[in-house]
Amino acid sequence: MSKEHFATVLGDLSHAGVYQLPQQGISDLRAAAKDSGLAQFRVRLEGVRTKEGFLLAVSHALGFPEWFGHNWDALEDCLTDMSWQPAEGYLVILSRAEDFRVAQEEEFAMALRIFDAAADFWREEGLPFWTLVDLHADGMTHLPQMP
Repeated sequence: MSKEHFATVLGDLSHAGVYQLPQQGISDLRAAAKDSGLAQFRVRLEGVRTKEGFLLAVSHALGFPEWFGHNWDALEDCLTDMSWQPAEGYLVILSRAEDFRVAQEEEFAMALRIFDAAADFWREEGLPFWTLVDLHADGMTHLPQMP
């Protein structure tokens, strides 16, 4: 996919949500996000196998405020606030998420539901919120591909 394609997709509020990270064109994706004014965050999850580790990685990557409570409710609160990171929208890449998915399947599913709820919230605010998940092929069966 081209940078122009990604720019069109990333600006479409109706499709913002949780998707597989495309296997090709990542540099074009990131360039399109930058040109669109989206704040970009890469959450490095390699080796993360616990809910606590996941929440810590997300809080560091997104620069959550001191009051972040390191639980699911606090994650949703922060993802639907983002006042410390004002932008025209958001792109979160959950990089190498396979370890967490395999070790904590239910917690992983909960995390994705929270990111999807954040996309719904921001859509109502008129801003795109994208979460792209980097998984091995066998882990992507339950995640849709980006439009």
